[in-house]
Amino acid sequence: MPHPLGAPGPPVAPVRRTGHGRAPAHHGEILQGVFEDAGGRLRHGLVTLPMPGHGSRASFTPHDAPGVTVEPAGLAKSTAAAELALRHVFPADDRPRGGVLRVAHDVTPAVGLGSSTSDVVATIRAVADCAGVRLPEAAVARLAVAAERASDPIMVEDRVVLFAQRDGVVVETLGPRLPPLVVVGVDTDGSGLGIDTLSRPPARYEAGEVAAFRVLRAALRQAVLSGDAALLGRVATASSRVNQRFGGAAGFAELVEVCRAVGGVGVQVAHSGTVAGVLFDGTAPAADLAERVDRCERLLARRGLAHRVTFATPGRPHGHRNPASAS
Repeated sequence: MPHPLGAPGPPVAPVRRTGHGRAPAHHGEILQGVFEDAGGRLRHGLVTLPMPGHGSRASFTPHDAPGVTVEPAGLAKSTAAAELALRHVFPADDRPRGGVLRVAHDVTPAVGLGSSTSDVVATIRAVADCAGVRLPEAAVARLAVAAERASDPIMVEDRVVLFAQRDGVVVETLGPRLPPLVVVGVDTDGSGLGIDTLSRPPARYEAGEVAAFRVLRAALRQAVLSGDAALLGRVATASSRVNQRFGGAAGFAELVEVCRAVGGVGVQVAHSGTVAGVLFDGTAPAADLAERVDRCERLLARRGLAHRVTFATPGRPHGHRNPASAS
């Protein structure tokens, strides 16, 4: 059932130190559509694909001059997040009037890697840390949605969740972790312009698609609980195919063709971006897996799909080569 976001906690004694926060990035979605919550209400929701080792870092130094200054300039969502977090974690009668926010990330914005949410969540955690507070994930989610209108579930790092991105609630916890995967990621656009997610209206799905998402949700739950990478791959491919009519990935047919040719388990895309990935079962024998990953990278390049990164999801069995590499 949905988990309501908590109200602001009790006032805390301000520490007023420089606070620090981190947040991970992701590689687009495994599943995205509309789903019933426990009360039968349809909510837009998604399940993201974690991308280990990438994300955002933020620091926040409070001061009593009015306003938040952000470095680098122009990070409006992060600025809004800092202002909201200040009001949340400091009592009104002893709240800093502003501060200096510094943000750094190592993923490209506007291509579907969750860079804005990563910046926002790292910012919220930094402001909380400057007050000596560790916020629960529900409060971070509420603040993130308030700052950017729609948020990825990257503040939930210890389990796989179906998350209502415009409501900021966990619709369902699907299990503790994804099956071990290796992902060969590409940029299906290559222009570097990216996508303004919020400029697009929410997708309007047909009744048959809503029914299909019900089946895909159940299948993904089973894949997570049983560690079935092949079933997860089929879910990701089916979800990507449904969402193609809402500005999906260019070259999707080529991705599916390559996936089949090299023995991948499926294709996932960033439904609000330009990145996509060919998925492999991370439990396959190391030498065979490495050969198929290398062949996949070569075939994608021949089809004009620029290789971005190859990585393994958390929880990959020991004894297998981790082919993580960035281009």
